[in-house]
Amino acid sequence: MLVPSLILKQLYNFNSLANVEGGLQFMMKNRLSDTQITQLKSVRIGDHRLQADEITLLLEDGSQRAAASLTEAAPLDLPLKASFQLHCAMPQLPNGKYEVEIVFSAQPFGELTLVVEDGLSDKSEPTVSIPRDRSDDYGDAIIKERQKFVEDYTGAKMEHVGQYSFDPHSCNGNCEHFIGAAQIPLGVAGPLQVNGEFAQGEFLIPLATSEGTLVASYNRGIKVVNLSGGVKCTVQRDSMQRAPVFVFEDARAARDFVDWVKVNFAKIAEEAEATSSVARLQYIDPYLANKFAYLRFNFFTGDAAGQNMVGRATFAACSWILDAYKDHKVEHFYLESNFATDKKASQVNIMRTRGKRVTAEVVLKRDVLIQNMRVEPESLAYHYGVANIGSIMSGANNNGLHSANAITAMFIATGQDVANVSESSAGLVYCELTPEKDLYFSITIPSLIVATFGGGTGLATQNECLSMLGCVGRDKVNKLAEIIAGVVLAGEISLASAISSSDWVSSHEQYGRNR
Repeated sequence: MLVPSLILKQLYNFNSLANVEGGLQFMMKNRLSDTQITQLKSVRIGDHRLQADEITLLLEDGSQRAAASLTEAAPLDLPLKASFQLHCAMPQLPNGKYEVEIVFSAQPFGELTLVVEDGLSDKSEPTVSIPRDRSDDYGDAIIKERQKFVEDYTGAKMEHVGQYSFDPHSCNGNCEHFIGAAQIPLGVAGPLQVNGEFAQGEFLIPLATSEGTLVASYNRGIKVVNLSGGVKCTVQRDSMQRAPVFVFEDARAARDFVDWVKVNFAKIAEEAEATSSVARLQYIDPYLANKFAYLRFNFFTGDAAGQNMVGRATFAACSWILDAYKDHKVEHFYLESNFATDKKASQVNIMRTRGKRVTAEVVLKRDVLIQNMRVEPESLAYHYGVANIGSIMSGANNNGLHSANAITAMFIATGQDVANVSESSAGLVYCELTPEKDLYFSITIPSLIVATFGGGTGLATQNECLSMLGCVGRDKVNKLAEIIAGVVLAGEISLASAISSSDWVSSHEQYGRNR
């Protein structure tokens, strides 16, 4: 079974090469799948080649095993995430960079050859080290030790940080060096009437924030939306990206490579999708510049936000590409070229979609606006046109007012990756007067990155907030996207009305001042 060389390199623990008593030593860790090593044929470090009888395996449980003892009848079981050290009996080497080659056999892959570069350097321990427990880093004892370390080092008391109601072990995979919880006030607005394809009905909205007037403002906007029949929400596109770059000798080689990628899309998709039961490669967007071939891989990722999923899938696909493409030499390869613009606002995401592209619409009744917001539809429409010029002049990624407020507050409440507000805050607002003198108002969020599975969505309070919205379980991510878009629209209406009617400053003075 062929294993692409780039994937095979993941077995090696980089920066583990070290001079030790009696020779050199390095670490391997299984990051692929459960396997058995049936033979360790040889190791080469620089110009020094060693046979199996010169190599000893140092296992995690403290035992040792001679490499020569590995056979199909007596293999080394190596489950996923297991690691071991290889001790090589040879002269110690001076500091520098060395090529390391390991030839071994594993089930069901057969004989494999792993070649990497690693360096020897003088290792120094940090003068200050945060306490860790490798056996259980989320137990009470190590948490208390870290809290005391923080208090001793900073002089600050962890009186409130150290109080929480959930099992710290639930944070494994979400937070390292755990010491407690940052408690953020949580309010509710609504209920909001959502007329979506996935979200249908009235929803109480959890908003985690420390900004005074925010919850009240959204509650006010929701009231107006509800009195106008609710908000219509539509998920228009769904795609998550990873954007590798391949560097060639010249522009023609890059062009030929892109043509080859198009011809071999089916095989590339097969390699990518083999890494996940969920990820589906929709298409590859190629962009050529100079001698660079940028490939934006676009995936469907189910209920997960999917950045890690698509990174793993794209890595597997590119590993196959690097081994299979022979027409021109790939001078350099990088898994991410900054073209996916992860955690950054960008024009390409506004145009092409990242996460969910979702639109929220409402026709605001004239009498509802006048009675509840003290503003006429004509005033809001005129204000929209003036503000559009300001958005253009400023170079903003949003011609609306404050979509990031609702998105951030709901992201924190429901366990989303809050840094994705960078992309998700982009917005395209449009409004127009209807023949009946009502106001059509809409916003498109072109890169709303949300999840109802994975990441922080399974944490205790975050899962409760998702449950409040009915967004726990399979096939709920589009429902969540529609609800968030509806809340964003309500907030735009509320703030736009407040500015147009000159209520904005007085509201903040009344509700948003701690003085």
